This record gives sequence, structure tokens and C-alpha cells, in this order.
Amino acid sequence: MIETREFGRTGHQSSRVLFGAAGIGRASQDEADAVLQILLEFGVNHIDTAAAYGDSELRIAPWMVQHRADFFLATKTGDRTGPEARASLERSLQRLGVDQVDLIQLHNLVEEDEWATAHGPGGAVEALAKAREEGLVRFIGVTGHGLRIPRMHLRSLERFDFDSVLFPFNYALLQNPTYRADVESLLEVASAGNVATQTIKSMARRRWEDQSEPHRSWYEPIDDGAPVGRAVRFVLSQPQLFLNSSSDTRLLRSTLEAASAGGPAPSDEEMEADVAAMNMAPIFDDRLERI
Repeated sequence: MIETREFGRTGHQSSRVLFGAAGIGRASQDEADAVLQILLEFGVNHIDTAAAYGDSELRIAPWMVQHRADFFLATKTGDRTGPEARASLERSLQRLGVDQVDLIQLHNLVEEDEWATAHGPGGAVEALAKAREEGLVRFIGVTGHGLRIPRMHLRSLERFDFDSVLFPFNYALLQNPTYRADVESLLEVASAGNVATQTIKSMARRRWEDQSEPHRSWYEPIDDGAPVGRAVRFVLSQPQLFLNSSSDTRLLRSTLEAASAGGPAPSDEEMEADVAAMNMAPIFDDRLERI
């Protein structure tokens, strides 16, 4: 079973591995239901989906009929104005078949103009705070991708008391000294405010070199046994962090097995050996920031 820890100030004991539900956005209901069985097997009790994840919310809805009390349910909106964000939240509630979600997150809030709109008068932050007062959502978070996002999260936390943040975190990315310093600053502020810290892209190996066929994630994931375990332990060895599973659901079981096994943090020498052996490279750089 997966270890649980308190998810920031929410009071919820969330599994250290959160189910990143982007992976069921294009799945059939039978395929999605098979994923649920894996979550129940390992004690994963936190689902992270989004309005933009295809049919993900629709695939989760049948699970909520019997299992709503078993999961901390989070979704996201990519809208920046108040009316649009409110409409997005209401649509997500309908698609999920629930009256309330535990967490609504502003999805990938990184561009300056979008940030200003979301935080300004009549913006998404104001609307979601009102929705929280009305009981449609319990907590509010902010997410993001790319090298700029830790700094943007720090700005967001200065402007509004978010309950959670989400950002990329893996060994290759943290070899960028500027990014690492920004992450460390964010973690310090989040710890002081008891803000939940979620990580993504922990299983990223590099960008795909072969684009000749469709892939289940936009980056090539780590899919070899021992490196999977080290990538998972690299994140979970920091007790403040939660790990969102890959959008490639074929990696879900191996990720959860590695998390269940536990163990010490891998050494720098072990991680450097994986980087060399697997030709790993950062999936974000200063020239291009992919979602």
C-alpha cells in the first residue's frame, strides 16, 4: 500500500502518489475501470483530472457513484476570466456527477497576461473563491509547466492564499541551477504556509525522438524497472512532495510498486548513471516550454 501524508492544510491524508487522470482521457470506460482497480489495490485515494483532459471527467463519473468518499477529487480549469472559470467548474461538476470537488486548480497559469487577468478584478481567482464560499469546491490551487512556473507560483502565492501548487520535478530538470533554486524557494514558501506541493513529469526521460506513431504522453517516459524505482524515490524521499502519475497508464502499476517498496533516496551517482545509460535530457528548456 502507498504511504499517505496530509495534503497541505486540507486535512486529507492523501496517498503520496496521486493518480494523474490525463491518461484516461481517450480510454474506453472498460479501460478506465481497470485503472480504478489498480488504484484501489494500492490504496491511491487522490485523483487529479482537468477539464482539458478529453473524456477523463466522464470516465471518472461512474467511479464516484460508489467511491466518492474514497477519493480526494481534484480538477482544473484553463479559463482566466471569472464567468468562464465559473462555467468551467460547473461543467466539470456535471461531467463528474458530483455536487462538489475537493480541489479546483488554475491550469498552467504561467503567461503574464493570463496571470494578470486571472488575479485581477472579475478574474478566475475571484470567481473560484466565491464558488468555495458557496460550497462547490473546498480548496483552490494553481498548476504549471516549464521552467518559469516556480517563480510564477511564488507570485501567485503572494497575491492569493492558494492551498496547493503543482510543478515539474525530476533529476534532469533540477540540474538546471536556476530552476533548482526557484524550486527550493517555492518549497520553502509552501512549507511555511502549509501549501500542498504536487510534482509532475517525475518519470520523464526526454522528448520523443520518434514521432512516427502516436504516443500516450508527449514526452518519452522512463519505463525500465530499476530506473523507474529510482525516479520515484527521488521524488518521494522528500516528504513534502506528492507525485502525480504519468499520463501513460501502462506505467501506473510499476510506479505504484516502486512507491510501495519505499527505500532511501538514490545517490547522485545512481541518478547520473541512469542519465547516461538512458540518454536522459530535460524536457523543458529556455527555448520551448511544452505543456
